Formats: sequence, structure tokens, C-alpha cells
Amino acid sequence: MEIQHVKRAFKYRFYPTAEQAEELLRTFGCVRKVYNMALDARSLAWADEHRRISYAETSAMLTEWKKTEGLAYLAEVSSVPLQQSLRHLQAAFTNFFAKRAQYPRFKSRKQSRVAAEYTRSAFKWRDGRLTLAKMSAPLDIRWSRPLPDGAGPSTVTVSRDAAGRWFVSLLVGDPGVRPLPADGGAVGVDVGISSLVTLSTGEKVVNPKFERKDSARLAVAQRDLARKEKGSKNQAKARLKVAKIHARIADRRRDLLHKLSTRLVQENQLVVIEDLSVHNLLGNRALARSISDASWGELRSMLEYKCAWYGRELVAIDRFFPSSKTCATCGLICDELPLSVREWTCEGCGIRHDRDHNAAQNILAAGLAVSACGAGVRPQRSSSGRAVGNEAGNTMARAVGVPAPEGRGDVKRRTPGTRSSSRPGSTRCRAAHG
Repeated sequence: MEIQHVKRAFKYRFYPTAEQAEELLRTFGCVRKVYNMALDARSLAWADEHRRISYAETSAMLTEWKKTEGLAYLAEVSSVPLQQSLRHLQAAFTNFFAKRAQYPRFKSRKQSRVAAEYTRSAFKWRDGRLTLAKMSAPLDIRWSRPLPDGAGPSTVTVSRDAAGRWFVSLLVGDPGVRPLPADGGAVGVDVGISSLVTLSTGEKVVNPKFERKDSARLAVAQRDLARKEKGSKNQAKARLKVAKIHARIADRRRDLLHKLSTRLVQENQLVVIEDLSVHNLLGNRALARSISDASWGELRSMLEYKCAWYGRELVAIDRFFPSSKTCATCGLICDELPLSVREWTCEGCGIRHDRDHNAAQNILAAGLAVSACGAGVRPQRSSSGRAVGNEAGNTMARAVGVPAPEGRGDVKRRTPGTRSSSRPGSTRCRAAHG
């Protein structure tokens, strides 16, 4: 019986020859054209006839398009990336009908991701050298890290970013990714701005603020771009300079998040985070830039798939759980705790708390309760007999001995102006600026 390994993508930079670059750019354009034409056909069929078009029908359309005079150039590139674009469109519609995504959008030549996907029938892999269909020479790949021993790619994705860099992503089975030995480690993670994350152990990971560090260079490059004549070669050069600065920021941020998420997963059996709505938080104009630079959503995504890889458990507690305002020692809840207050003293027990460390401790305690109750990582759309959403929030609140969080559904909202406390007659906490 063949052992099924975790599929993992290894991304490398490569430098195409002039002929290879021309072939790839032509393929990118054909992929975008086929995707948009298929999307238009499916949209019109539903608008005019209320009829859904399947992948098989769009594949038959592609065959006919290649026979027309105006679209004969579609037959000049490899057919596999074109078929893959139709499969991607089918997946987009599947996610839309399942209410996991919005309606598919048309691909833009300037704004959409430029990529083409090749399956095994459209490339050759021999002795560590990759040759794509319609090409006579292998790609000049810079192997920044080795592939797993004996691994061969099942899918190859070629892309080009806004900074003009070429990348190839190889999807292979990695035998090195397997569940780690179980241990009793557990950590609560509180994300922030001044500190990227604060752990329940008391450790704080400083936020490097990569975008802020390069803000001066970026501002100069953007002003230079704004002065250039539209459509000129100088404008293209200035735009490339801006894109390179953005790419440098994104690369450093992604490297930090990968190292942080890997360490958290490998060192702990249970990782607990908050189910934050980052999209809504970006509505705060004063903090939107800093929140975007911290990239909380990307950190959560990395934790999710790495926990699945290594057999760890990830729990996201209810976003309405008052982790910052609850005393981790006695459970007393402050009525008010502005963001400017970084340290506060609990009037119930007299303990002085660091705001972020206290929140991380409460997140861990709540996560342990949710894990015991079997709640999922993401709130479910409908109840399945397990504690989910606000129900999970109520369960974990009872487990740690604090009132249920403010939320929706079966949780009663607190009337503005009234107190919320862990016991009758408790007084408001005393907050002090640290």
C-alpha cells in the first residue's frame, strides 16, 4: 500500500530566456482570455435562460473557440493551462454556491495574479530539471532549498509578480511532514500592533513594522511615479520601482510569520487564538495601516494549515469574549478599558496586569474549555450538535468562571450604561496608564 504524503508546494525563483518569457507571457494572456470568456458565457446563460453551465460544457466551448479565426492563437500555447483555468472557474462557482466566496470576477490584465498551471502531461521532470510544454530547454531555477528526496512534482505553477520576478511552484508529496509526538504544551496567542503577538507564557514578539521602516523610500517612489506621463516608458520604470519596494516588504513579513507560526506549532500541542474579523477592524482609519502591516489574517492561515500538517490542535475562541477586560486571576471584568491603557490593576484581587499578557492568559483558559467541549476553529453556519459560535463562547465563559460574552443569537446584549461583573456588587476596576 502506497503511503500518502502531505502535498506541499515548494516555490523557487527562476530566470527564463527571452524565448521562454515570450511563451509564458503568451500563455498567461490566453489563460486570462479563456477564463473571462467562460465566465461571461456562464453568466449570460444564467441571466438569459436560468441555466447552469458545467465544466464539461465550457471545455467543449474551448475546443470550438480554437477553431474560430479570431481565437486561433489559443491553439498556439499548451492546452493544459487553459483547461486548468476552466477548472479554477468551476471551483470558484462551487465555492460561490456553497456561500464560501463571492461571485467570480473577471481577470484584469493589470491587477489580477499572472499565473499558469501545468499538470504532469504538460511538463518533463528529469534529474531535477524542469521543462514545460512548448519549450525546448529546461527552466533556469535557483534551488534555494532542496526538494524532498525522491519527490517529483505533480503540478507546476508558473507566475510573475508585479516586480517582474518569475517564480515556479512545485507541488510534491513531502514525507517530512508528519504528526509530531503529542505533548501537553498549550499556548494562548494575543495579536497586537506594538507587539506582533503576546503569548500566555509572557513572551512578547516585537512587531518589526516592515512597512513603516520602508515608508520613506516608498513615499519617494510613489511621488516619482505620480509625476510620470501616463503610458510612457518612464512611468513603467517608476511603477516597477514601487512594486519592488512592496515586494521587499511582503517578503520580509512573510518570512517572519512563517518562522513564528512554525515555532508555535512545533512547541505546543494546543494553540489558541481569537476569531477576529480583520476586515471589520480595518474600518478603523487610525489603525488600518498598522493592522494591515501586522497581517493577522495571514498568521492565522499559516497556523491553521501547519496545525493540520503536524497533528496539532488550533482553537479560535469567540471574538466577543472579553479577554482584555477580564482579570486572569479572579475573573473580575472591567466596565471600560480603552486601548490607550496598557496596564491596569484589578480591584478585586489587587493584581497589576499587563493588558496583552492578561488577554493571552484568558485566551488560553477559554481555549482549553472550548477544546474540551469540541468546538470548531471557525464558527459554523448551522448547529451540528457541538458548541459553536456564541454557544461555544457561553460554554468557555462558564468554564473559566466569567459571564457569557456579548454577542448574537442566544447571548443577551448588555444594556449600554449598565455594569458587567463576575459577581454581584463588584465595583469598577481601577485602570492606570503604564
